Amino acid sequence: MIPVTPCTSLAEVRRHIDRVDSQLVALIAERGAYVRQAAAFKQTADEIPAPQRVAQVLAKVNALALESGADPDVVEATWRAMIAAFIEREHQHHAALHPPSPPAN
Repeated sequence: MIPVTPCTSLAEVRRHIDRVDSQLVALIAERGAYVRQAAAFKQTADEIPAPQRVAQVLAKVNALALESGADPDVVEATWRAMIAAFIEREHQHHAALHPPSPPAN
């Protein structure tokens, strides 16, 4: 279990949530930077979804959720949404890195 500071008011709870949100956004930004790098290593857009990798990540975060006392359903739903958004973004990065060849005349 992750240690949590006991709060004495809703305002204090919200301050802690805001602090955690700030950390989460920074970590999502870091994850996104790695996703952009991953796009460069993939030869085709078909490689982007990587369902086996998605399953691997979901299994890993489920184990981490159980270890840390997080709700596994919330963690899985969060990661599924995040992965879907990053897959979409990776498609965009990949397309920018690998533009289609102009048609031959």
